[in-house]
Amino acid sequence: MSKTAQSVWNNCLEFIKDNIQPQAYKTWFEPIVAVKLTDNALSIQVPSKFFYEWLEEHYVKILKVSLTKELGDTAKLVYIIKMENTYGNKQPFTEKIPSSNRTAVKSQDVDIPLNNKSPELKNPFVIPGIRNVKIESQLNPNYSFENFLEGDSNRLARSAGLAVAAKPGGTSFNPLLIFGGVGLGKTHLAHAIGVDIKDKYPEKTVLYISAEKFTQQYIESVKKNNRNDFIHFYQIIDVLIIDDVQFFSGKSGTQDVFFHIFNHLHQNGKQVVLTSDKAPVDMQDIEQRLLSRFKWGLSAELQHPDFETRVSILKNKLYRDGVEMPNDIIEYVAKNIKTNVRELEGAIISLIAQSSFNKKEITLDLAKQIVEKFVKNTKREVSIDYIQKVVSDYFQMDIDTLQSKTRKRHIVQARQLAMFFAKKFTKASLASIGSQIGKRDHATVLHACKTVDNLSSTDKQFRKYVEDITKKLSV
Repeated sequence: MSKTAQSVWNNCLEFIKDNIQPQAYKTWFEPIVAVKLTDNALSIQVPSKFFYEWLEEHYVKILKVSLTKELGDTAKLVYIIKMENTYGNKQPFTEKIPSSNRTAVKSQDVDIPLNNKSPELKNPFVIPGIRNVKIESQLNPNYSFENFLEGDSNRLARSAGLAVAAKPGGTSFNPLLIFGGVGLGKTHLAHAIGVDIKDKYPEKTVLYISAEKFTQQYIESVKKNNRNDFIHFYQIIDVLIIDDVQFFSGKSGTQDVFFHIFNHLHQNGKQVVLTSDKAPVDMQDIEQRLLSRFKWGLSAELQHPDFETRVSILKNKLYRDGVEMPNDIIEYVAKNIKTNVRELEGAIISLIAQSSFNKKEITLDLAKQIVEKFVKNTKREVSIDYIQKVVSDYFQMDIDTLQSKTRKRHIVQARQLAMFFAKKFTKASLASIGSQIGKRDHATVLHACKTVDNLSSTDKQFRKYVEDITKKLSV
């Protein structure tokens, strides 16, 4: 019985499958299509230039052994590089290799590695080390779970992060979306997850990248006409961590390419971790199909740390830096700086520096001076509690009345204004705002914001309310 391209390739695959890792087989050999067998030369079709180069770099020996077993020492392997149009057109084209004017294939003797590769066939990705299968994770080892202290404000997100790190891709938290305001620890937690996974599973490929950097790389890939190589690189990552995913807003090309990468990773049991400064429901200019995928797993919010957590954070920081400080000073700093962890640690560093440089003892008076200057020089982030107080004082009612279920017009308007300013001045999600202002849902907050916008443009008195309260909150 004469051999066919398919039968020869099937036998090669059986041999290869027994000699490499299952995931490597799935990634690098399942997509290959046997095309034809002519004059002892097997033609195989691969999806991209990068794919071809990777096979040549890492699997040429096993290809040689498997093929010579089937066809003997004179066996040849011919690559047909067939890929989709870079701009999303589904019509396939065959990549021409410069060494030939007529043919669209590259022939190579199996027992001779291809040394003079075309200069076009090079790694499209900027991270060094991919040629040796080692992808630099870009993780910061200083960000760990050990120094990410647990409190009521972050317990859900931290617990979910630990679960993902213990079993990446194997929990229902995929993707894990961590969201919250500036300086609350989103980036720290994202790195901690990656660092823990690398410790537990050294063989896994983990990559941390900012959404901005991802977008720049995508634009570069389009310019260089190797969009498919860019996609394929990201599809081989085991754990992909993208920071500040809200940066994708309004960037349809980046969203489209990430959509395909996300689908591939998710379907193949790979883990995706995302961070954002807002919840999916509040993201503007992100395609609905992408938002729906963000909601497949778990969205965990990081909130402002409470007093006890702030004290613990400061004590942990001082312990790690080998500095002792009286409890009353630590508590004073924790009580007066409530905005976020970054500012909290910044204040304590300033206090230590002042004491060290000026050879002054760390006293409560010195702490008061530092905190006063620090708060004054730091853009204050208005809290939802503070907004409710300002609005209720302005309308001469107490906060309980503002939050009540009453439908009296002036109270409803006050409540809607509080919601409007909470959305404007804080990074809190609509759900979080509604929860804190009378236990309403996010739809009520959205309606309140639209109502305030409409009344501001049609009602002169109401516009004055908005202007007056804006001034009070901007002081």
